[in-house]
Amino acid sequence: MTSESMLCRKALPLIEDHLLAPEWRDPRIGIVHLGIGNFHRAHEAVYTEEAMLAAGGDWAICGVTLQGDVTKRDALMAQDGLYSVVERGLQGVKTTVIRALREVLALPHDRARLFDLLADTNVRIVSLTVTEKGYCRDTKTGDVDLGHPGIAHDLEHPGEPGTVPGILVAALKTRRDAGIAPFTVLSCDNLSHNGAALRQVVCSHARALDEALATWIDREVAFPSTMVDRIVPATTDADRDAAAAALELRDEAPVPCEPFRQWVIEDRFPAGRPAWERVGAQLVDDVMPFELAKLRMLNGTHSTLAYLSMLAGFATIDEAISFAPLRTLIHSMMTHEIAPTLNVPASFDLMAYRDALLERYANPALKHRCAQIAMDGSQKIPPRLLATIAARLGRGQAITGLALGVAAWFVFLRGHADDGTTFVINDPLASRLTALATNAGDVENAPESLVDAMLGCRDVFSPELASNVVFRRALIEAVTQLGSGTRTAIENTEKLG
Repeated sequence: MTSESMLCRKALPLIEDHLLAPEWRDPRIGIVHLGIGNFHRAHEAVYTEEAMLAAGGDWAICGVTLQGDVTKRDALMAQDGLYSVVERGLQGVKTTVIRALREVLALPHDRARLFDLLADTNVRIVSLTVTEKGYCRDTKTGDVDLGHPGIAHDLEHPGEPGTVPGILVAALKTRRDAGIAPFTVLSCDNLSHNGAALRQVVCSHARALDEALATWIDREVAFPSTMVDRIVPATTDADRDAAAAALELRDEAPVPCEPFRQWVIEDRFPAGRPAWERVGAQLVDDVMPFELAKLRMLNGTHSTLAYLSMLAGFATIDEAISFAPLRTLIHSMMTHEIAPTLNVPASFDLMAYRDALLERYANPALKHRCAQIAMDGSQKIPPRLLATIAARLGRGQAITGLALGVAAWFVFLRGHADDGTTFVINDPLASRLTALATNAGDVENAPESLVDAMLGCRDVFSPELASNVVFRRALIEAVTQLGSGTRTAIENTEKLG
């Protein structure tokens, strides 16, 4: 295709059928989003465009990449910030071009422009999807991890930050010193109590620099919690080709996703916000019941599916859930092990939620790769599985399925599937974890060695949980089962309760 056939703003009149509405003005940037990945572009950005169409407001988005790679910035800016969201469901495919993204920056290259925006009075929200590892958080204390190389750099060079805590503290200090009201900091990551967790990280980082600044942030800055939900796989060349066929314009940055979406938001925005409640978001006083339900029911079973599938040879979630014993196992886990740990409003039907999740997992059009979900297990396992396990152990309840999910992660860290296929471990602690897993001996003959080695990792397991004899025994049994073959282990464990 020629450059004239690329997706861009001057081509919008040609694709009105693929817009949320034909009318559009050019709103000013009101949101800076850190971590401009696929999830944000299929979730918050869509809600925000819909909210501006419904109720107006200057809430255009500037997205920021934090890893030094300019590829995404350049691809999106070549398209004037436009991209398509490709919803794939049982009813077919719907392709929609989103216009809310006005600018994309890449650190460290665009630091000056980023901090100009963060000091702009019209920027009233800084949101983020940086995954658990992006918080640079000491999981044992909840404070910022002072041993993190990026944090050490930012504390030494506070005017040139590269981490999320460093960026937020520097920007908030600038606004305080200039007498500008602070922006609201909105976490959209799958982290328990994400607003409170981010507040603690940011305040502890500020405290290492300036106690008065930390006190001001704690008193003046809102950190509402959220629960976000939409399955958004990584973009493939096939997605780019499909978007081009639908639009008859080349889109280098389409985002595939499922039709389902959900957003529950704690309604604390002193500086204002888009009218998200007008377009389906739930604004509530307390996000926690929704957050825990999603974190444990969806994310917990997603991780379990991913690690079992990587070992058993299933490439995608829909392929995995079509294996009847695995579907039965996940259904049983949600019903008998996870749901009983949740305390949700009477209007929240957990069994209906379970059934909807299983239906979403089975979506054959999505092709959500298990390898994508399996990334960063050291960050994901504690909130997704270990918190549920701790709750059940505290009540003297069985953890058979949950333990199988954790054990599958242990075996996965050895880097090969049952059939010998190898894969790369993508995790912030990859070198340490893979060394622990591979040096523990033969899984079939020494499951205790693997379990004890992994339980010794204090970045993942608390001393209390690691020393729990019931937990250790369940893990040894699960690793033993996996040593005889993952599919056999699934079949032997499928019916719980």
